Amino acid sequence: MHSLSEKQIRTSFINASMRERKAITLPEDFDSLDWDTFEFLGWRDPKLPLVGYVVTVLDDAPVGIMFRKTEGKIRNRPQCSWCEDVDLPNDVVFFNARKGGQAGRDGDTIGILVCAEFQCPANVRMMKSLPYLGFDREAEVNRRITVLREHVLNFAKRVRDDA
Repeated sequence: MHSLSEKQIRTSFINASMRERKAITLPEDFDSLDWDTFEFLGWRDPKLPLVGYVVTVLDDAPVGIMFRKTEGKIRNRPQCSWCEDVDLPNDVVFFNARKGGQAGRDGDTIGILVCAEFQCPANVRMMKSLPYLGFDREAEVNRRITVLREHVLNFAKRVRDDA
């Protein structure tokens, strides 16, 4: 992912009002992010504990999605829909995202189970234990990165286009 400015990020949100865009608290380490290690930029708002944000690049333009964490507990340990990691060091929670455009203004949402702090880019880069002799760990990491990118882009398209 290429680096984005604060202005690009704020204007990229397709399911947030102007007021919500202005109120976004950027990640604490925003100025020192290593953009090459992200398929998307995701973070939770420290001022609004139930709100999270994801920004990715779709069709050569930044697309931001505002999420709201649902309240309540998930009964068993779910798998993240994006990174598909089963050895997660973190929780997976259910988030809702308003759809973009008129559908979102009418109250339509899309739900997804995803890592609570949006750590998917780090999760897919973690080297797993060797499942068998000759297993190509680097090829597996590259495959996982590709799958993550596809999952995030497909979700962003659904938020943007499913009116």
